[in-house]
Amino acid sequence: MRPEILFPLFQDVVKLPGIGPRLALLLEKLAGPRVKDVLVHRPTGIVDRSRRVTIAEADNGEIVTILAQVDEHVPGRNRNAPYKVRLYDPSGFMHLVFFHARGDYLSKQLPVGQTRLISGKAERFGSEIQMVHPDWMVSEDEAETLPQLETIYPLTAGITPKTMRKAALGAAKLVPDLPEWLPADLIKARDWPPATESFRRLHSPQAVSDIDADALHRQRLAFDEIFARQLALQIARSRRKAQPGRELDGPDNTVKSVLASAPFTPTGAQIRAFNDIRADMAASARMTRLLHGDVGAGKTFVAALAAAQARASGVQTALMAPTEILARQHGQTLKALLEPAGIRTAVLTGRDKGKTRAALLDGLRTGEIDVVAGTHALFQDGVEFGDLGLVIIDEQHRFGVSDRMRLTAKGRNPDTLVMTATPIPRTLALSVYGDLDVSRLDEKPAGRQPTDTRMISMDRLDEIADGIRRAVSKGDRVYWVCPLVEESDVSDLSAAEERHRYLTALLGDRVGLIHGRMKPEEKEDVALDFRAGKMDVLVATTVIEVGVDAPDATIMIIEHAERFGLAQLHQLRGRVGRGDKASSCILLYRGPLGETARARLDTLRHSEDGFEIAEEDWRLRGAGDALGLRQSGLPDYALADIESHADLIPVANDAAKLVMARNPELLGEDGEALRCLLYLFEHDRGVRRLASG
Repeated sequence: MRPEILFPLFQDVVKLPGIGPRLALLLEKLAGPRVKDVLVHRPTGIVDRSRRVTIAEADNGEIVTILAQVDEHVPGRNRNAPYKVRLYDPSGFMHLVFFHARGDYLSKQLPVGQTRLISGKAERFGSEIQMVHPDWMVSEDEAETLPQLETIYPLTAGITPKTMRKAALGAAKLVPDLPEWLPADLIKARDWPPATESFRRLHSPQAVSDIDADALHRQRLAFDEIFARQLALQIARSRRKAQPGRELDGPDNTVKSVLASAPFTPTGAQIRAFNDIRADMAASARMTRLLHGDVGAGKTFVAALAAAQARASGVQTALMAPTEILARQHGQTLKALLEPAGIRTAVLTGRDKGKTRAALLDGLRTGEIDVVAGTHALFQDGVEFGDLGLVIIDEQHRFGVSDRMRLTAKGRNPDTLVMTATPIPRTLALSVYGDLDVSRLDEKPAGRQPTDTRMISMDRLDEIADGIRRAVSKGDRVYWVCPLVEESDVSDLSAAEERHRYLTALLGDRVGLIHGRMKPEEKEDVALDFRAGKMDVLVATTVIEVGVDAPDATIMIIEHAERFGLAQLHQLRGRVGRGDKASSCILLYRGPLGETARARLDTLRHSEDGFEIAEEDWRLRGAGDALGLRQSGLPDYALADIESHADLIPVANDAAKLVMARNPELLGEDGEALRCLLYLFEHDRGVRRLASG
C-alpha cells in the first residue's frame, strides 16, 4: 500500500487553494489530477520583482516595482482607445495603460489619492514613463502578497499565472517531512538539501539562479526522479533473474557446424556477443538481453548462432520483425546460414494463406520447423509451437510490451533476445534499457571499405542525376532517398513520386519506387526486385532505413539531408557499403545551412563509427529527439532535464544496483524510505513486484 505519509500528495487537486471543480479539470489537463502532479509541474522561469525604484529610476524594458500615489483616471475617448491611470511619487509622474478596460473595476483597484505598489515592465517614450497592464497592483497592506521572485509555469487556456502559482505553492506546503532515501555519503559529496526542502525551494525560489538546472535543489529532485526509475528497473531485473528459466546448454556441435559453413569469418564483437548470449541461455534464470550494434555489424549472424544453440538444446526459435520485408529478409539470411547445418527454417507473415499457411502452422506445432522468422502473425491465435525456447525481437522498439508478452507466452519461459540496428548512447541505454543485459557489436566485418561521404548543394541536382546515369551504365546500383511521398503545396521538400518520374525519364523503366503508403505486399515485391537486380535505381522514403537490403548497391543519394537526424542519416548510409566494392553517399542539401544541420552533416562526413555518431546525435539533438526514441520508451521526466542531468543517470544506476545488492527486499527503515520514493514517483509496480516475488 502507498505509505500514509504520501496521502496528502495524492489528494485531488480541488484540495489546492483557488482550485474549484471547473479549474480542476483544466489543471488535470495541464499537470495531472493530483496534488503530486502539481508539485512536480516545474517552473520554467523566474521574474525578479525585487527591484524597488522611483518612477524616475525606471529603466526602459525592465521589470520594476514602484510605490506611487494614484493621481487621476483618464478614460479613453472611445471603446478602442486606451484607459490611462496617472500616478506620481516625489520623482515624477507615470501612466498605467489598459486596453478594453472596465472603468468601475479600475476605480476600485486604484482609488484616486491612494498609494499602490505597482509591478510590471516599464516603457519610456521620450520623457514619459508608462506601464501597460501591470502584473501586480496591491495596497501597502497587501505588500507581502507581491512575490519578490515570481515563478513562471507552463500554462493552458483558463489557468492564469497567479492561479498556477497559488496552486503550486499550495502543493509545496502539503509536502510532508519526507524520509531520506539517498545514501548519506552521496548527499554530503553533492551538498544536496533534503527532498522536502528542495520541493519547497522549487516553487519558492530565493534567487534567480534557483531556476538553473545545476542549482542544488534542482539536482537533488532530478536525481530522485531518475533514481526512482533506475531502482524500479533494477527490481524488475532482479525479479526476472529470479524466475526459473530453462538451461539451454546443449552440445556445441550445431553452433560449430554453422560457424564452419559461414561464408565469412565472424568479428570479435560477434563472438563476444554470442558468448554472452550462450552463457545466459545455459543459466537457470531467463535471459533478457539487448543486442545493439552499428549498421552492418552482423546482428542477424549472432541471432543465427543463438538459434543454433537453441536447436542443439532441443527447442525452437521465433524471430519477430516489424515488417514483412524485414521478416522475409531475415528468413533468407537464416536459411542460408542455418540449413547447411541441418536446421530447418521458415517464414510466417500475414501474406501466407491457405495450404501454405496450414503447412507452416503444422510444422511449428509438431516441431518440424526449428526456426521461424515472421511479423505480428507469429503471436496470433492458431499459431502453436512444439517447444518455443528462444524469442528474438528485431527492432524491438517498434513493438509494444504486450506484443512481446504475447509471443513469449507461446513458449515455456523462453529466453528473450531483443535487437536494434541503432547504436544507443550509454546514458540513453541506462535510461531506457536499465533492466536488460546489454551486448554491443562495435566492429564491422573484414573487407568492408569506408563509404565516401560528400555534401553537395541541391542546386547541382542535374549534375548528380547525370553522374548517376553514367554510374548505372557501368553496372552500379543506387538508392535515392526523399523526405516526402508526394509533392506538397506547403513544403519545398522533394517528393519521392516526383523524383521517380524525373529519374524514369532520364534512365528508363529500371527505376523503382517504394514508400510507406504502399501495401506491404507491394513494398516487398519492389524490395525483392531491387535485391534481385531487376532495377538499377530505387527511389524511396525512409521506409528503406531498416529492411531493404541489396548488398551490391554502392551509391546512396539523400535529398534534403539537412532535414534528417544524424542517426537516421547513418542508418540510411548503411544501406550501401555492405559488400567489398567501393561505395559513396551523397548528402544533397538546400542552403543556407544552420549551425546544427552543418554540424550533423560534417560529423557524418568524418565518421563511420555508429556509437560515436549516436553520442553526437544525443549532444546535438537532445534527449527529446535523439535517435527518434521517443516512441521506444524514453521516459518523460518531470523534474529531470535529461540533457542537463545526463551525468546523474550512471550515478543513479550505480546507486540502484547497490541497493539491490545490500537490501533487495527493501526491508527496514532504509527500505521503507525507498518504497516511499518509488510510490512518490509512481514506480509502485516495482514495490508490487517485491511483494509478489
